[in-house]
Amino acid sequence: MELLLANITSPVVLAFALGVFARAVRSDLSIPDQIQTYLSIFLLLAIGLKGGVALRGQDPASLALLLTMTLTAGAATAFSAFFAAKWWLGDTRREAAAIAAHYGSVSAVTFIAANQFAERSGALAEGVLVALLVALEVPALLIGLALGRGTQADASRHHTLREVFTGKTAILLLGGLAIGAIAGPDGIKAVDAMYFDLFKGVLMLFMLDMGMTAASRLAELRRGWWKLAVFATALPLAHGVVGVALALACGMSPAGAAVFGAMLSSASYIAAPAAVRAGLPEADVGRCITAALGITFPFNLAIGIPLYAALAQRLAG
Repeated sequence: MELLLANITSPVVLAFALGVFARAVRSDLSIPDQIQTYLSIFLLLAIGLKGGVALRGQDPASLALLLTMTLTAGAATAFSAFFAAKWWLGDTRREAAAIAAHYGSVSAVTFIAANQFAERSGALAEGVLVALLVALEVPALLIGLALGRGTQADASRHHTLREVFTGKTAILLLGGLAIGAIAGPDGIKAVDAMYFDLFKGVLMLFMLDMGMTAASRLAELRRGWWKLAVFATALPLAHGVVGVALALACGMSPAGAAVFGAMLSSASYIAAPAAVRAGLPEADVGRCITAALGITFPFNLAIGIPLYAALAQRLAG
């Protein structure tokens, strides 16, 4: 409960809540598209730089184990989301596959929020998690398309892989990871003031915008909203618990395990919608984004992340 209260009253979560409130009272507050783009570029590159510095000296065998675990976990969450959507939501094969692509993939913003929570708690998560963040997107998107299109998925597989590895998220995270690893702690000091000292302030602005966007998505919910709400909270919670246990079993610290649990419990609302629109154009992508951004993201931000942190501490202790 102490972790939960500390998280809810943190500036990041309060900024998100302010954005929700602004939309609820129909304020004219808005952040221009160009500023939104800049904020996301800044945050992704900054987290990549941090991860790269921490990644120096990573044992190759340990890295291979973590990548294998991540790819397996990404496939498992995609399949669990697919079957849960068919059973609980009564979705068709195509709609369940679209949900699977979103809920098997990952939200970079949730990852950043979980990292910030770990830092506020006095512990640093492993830098290798930045590489795992990118790896987690691949199996879910491919499985989602394969489940939705059957044998026709082959035509979209190459396009989907290209979307993942050449998209803004992957380029900035992997590029920042490489820069940080090559430059090292001493070299990165030259840009500390820009990317590290200003990070939390920029994150607050970004979360303000995310709160306004999430509130707008929630307004789109119509019939069957309660079933979607249960799905978008219960399934991620199960994924997060499994993620914490897997990460600890693979030798991660409690802080790293909590962040990995948050990653596994998150749902993509950037890469997955783009891939599903291209590969499954008939699917209802809007509903997937509403569930991922309007329900799952706020749930993890306020409740999920501190729960995974507490669970990681309990299991490690």
